[in-house]
Amino acid sequence: MTVKLPGSMQVLERGWLSANNILFFDGEQATLVDSGYVTHAGQTVELVRHSLAGRQLSRLINTHSHSDHIGGNAALKAAFDCEIIVPAGLHAAIADWDEDALLLSPLGQQNARFQHDSLIGPDNEIEMGGLNWQALAVPGHDMEALAYYNPEQRILISGDALWENGFGVIFPELLGEADGLASTQATLEMLSHLAIDTVIPGHGRPFSTVDAAFERAFRRLNQFQNNIEQLAWHAIKVIVAFAMMEKRRIVKNDFPAFVLALPFAVDVNTRFLSMADDALVARIERELLLVNALRLEDGMILAG
Repeated sequence: MTVKLPGSMQVLERGWLSANNILFFDGEQATLVDSGYVTHAGQTVELVRHSLAGRQLSRLINTHSHSDHIGGNAALKAAFDCEIIVPAGLHAAIADWDEDALLLSPLGQQNARFQHDSLIGPDNEIEMGGLNWQALAVPGHDMEALAYYNPEQRILISGDALWENGFGVIFPELLGEADGLASTQATLEMLSHLAIDTVIPGHGRPFSTVDAAFERAFRRLNQFQNNIEQLAWHAIKVIVAFAMMEKRRIVKNDFPAFVLALPFAVDVNTRFLSMADDALVARIERELLLVNALRLEDGMILAG
């Protein structure tokens, strides 16, 4: 089903590794929400430049600090000299460029360093595209994440707090940093009580089947609450698949070392699964091949 958005908005739906980019037009000025992954930064700049059609990108706002949402920040700043606005809880991690807090080092991901110009916090409002948007705290996937909600048009920009088929990996729970499962539950309950006609997620197409999406998200969360090992295994597979999408191809014999060089995968396995290294790697390879996230070809493993 095609979702109709106000004429002052445009969604640039991106494929992995990048999050979606949402553009808002205010006369000759524009605002962008989220900027994709760093290896796609050049493409992001050109996509945004084309969509601007001569307008000035004056502001860039992030939903949260994961690499697939902030990876184009530095390039967009260089190209357009836009103001960069980040969720208030990320101030220290970005100012100090804490690669652990930003989940760059643990996940084996990269990002171009940038500095933010200002902050936005929960319950703040910001005008974008002639509409007033409420910043909502949506902890769970990321404890400092914000969603942006416009009650008049009943549109939610959800980041990774809600997708058409679930939500982003609940990292804080697996890293022992916070009760990510309880936070995700509270976030989904809060969002489900809003009047929403359209969701623009961090990944995937905008959608209007909102009730069905919440039903799927709550069902998935309940599975993880009842089986933390399932969450751990899901997260490891997601991170390995993401890393392989960036790597693109690797000699099959080098795949074990590649997996075991991802600190998150090793740590989560140690804390929740206790699998031997060879068993861990073999199961990852087998299951990602089964869903076509990986392919075998002439002694190489390729991203699906």
